[in-house]
Amino acid sequence: MFQDMGDSERPFEGVRILDFTRYFAGPVGTFQLALLGADVIKVESIEGEDLRYDQLASREWGDRGMSPGFLAVNGNKRSLAIDLRQSKGIEVVKRLAKNVDVVWENFRPGVMDQLGLGYTMLREANPGLIYCAVTGFGQTGPEKYTAAFDGKVQAMSGMMSLNGEPEQGPMRVGLPACDLIGGLTSAFAVSSALYQRTRTGRGQFVDVAMLDATLSALMAPNIVEYTVTGHVQKQYGNLSVSNKPTSDRFRCGDGYIMLAAVREKHFVNLMRILGREDVLDDSRFKDWSSRRKNARLLREIIETAMANSTPTIWEERLTKADVPCATIHTIDQIVAHPQLQRRNILQRVESRFGPLTLVGSGFELAYGTGRIKQPPPQLGEHTEKILIDAGYSLGDVGSLREAGIIL
Repeated sequence: MFQDMGDSERPFEGVRILDFTRYFAGPVGTFQLALLGADVIKVESIEGEDLRYDQLASREWGDRGMSPGFLAVNGNKRSLAIDLRQSKGIEVVKRLAKNVDVVWENFRPGVMDQLGLGYTMLREANPGLIYCAVTGFGQTGPEKYTAAFDGKVQAMSGMMSLNGEPEQGPMRVGLPACDLIGGLTSAFAVSSALYQRTRTGRGQFVDVAMLDATLSALMAPNIVEYTVTGHVQKQYGNLSVSNKPTSDRFRCGDGYIMLAAVREKHFVNLMRILGREDVLDDSRFKDWSSRRKNARLLREIIETAMANSTPTIWEERLTKADVPCATIHTIDQIVAHPQLQRRNILQRVESRFGPLTLVGSGFELAYGTGRIKQPPPQLGEHTEKILIDAGYSLGDVGSLREAGIIL
């Protein structure tokens, strides 16, 4: 069970990160460590990153500089607003970089070098520095300088070729999957480098590519299916990768239900609960091969039997019979699900705009588990405190502010 043992128990307590990341691919990674105790200093321009002001979901929150997308991946961080177009701004960051464990960025290759803040420059004053660069395609290869956004990587990775209904053509996944998996991969990579440093004392450069991360974490089974057998998987719509006809979406009463009946016992229990034991003795459905050949007829049997009740009722019946299934939840429905009320995934934190419910770590530790202690920061909210902790006087901070170097 989760035990709140205090801040000292969280795995990355005492680790300091200088975070130059923007949008999702980078901030998702730094957020994972911030949940687990790392002091993440979010370095922003004087204007603030674009994601703050996104108005797609809410104009009100976008105008506040607190768009839902920004809120989702920036909890527990502190904000330093600084103008890196000025040499004195660069000097401030270099001074900060001497005493951090990690520098994390997701600019195109070479941008940080042009600013004088690349790995080879910063490691001279901080040999133990771990420097993580998250890009679309990594630091090598013909695509290294190519701009990468989630949709582009979804298309290139093969993901879109698998998603959607065959007659409709390729379709992107309805969330920034490649951005998110790139961020999660970067968190794992930096965690690995930090652990390795405890044994070697060495810092290092960490090269994370969104395309590589997508292939490794999401597409590996499909890639290997091709490299080993030569088979290229195509679109199956809602049919599972097992290609078993009882693992698919079915019309059910006034809606739909997703079945994941992929084992023989699932099939047997499904037919019994549907009142179609006769199917079990029908040669057309004797094994998975014959069921695939007669998939259309099998679908008619299932949907006819399910037509007399709602998805929720059928989910209850089938779950009791150990047939994996689920009604298709909307976002508001899963947020209200009783399962989430017993977990630590949804966490409430107070902010100047009232209480916020945010999403925490996707796992729990017995000791020092991830938690959201403070809301995502206002632009430049912690600038003064960060600089004073770094040795600047109040007078120095005032001078930098008057010069327009910090907010």
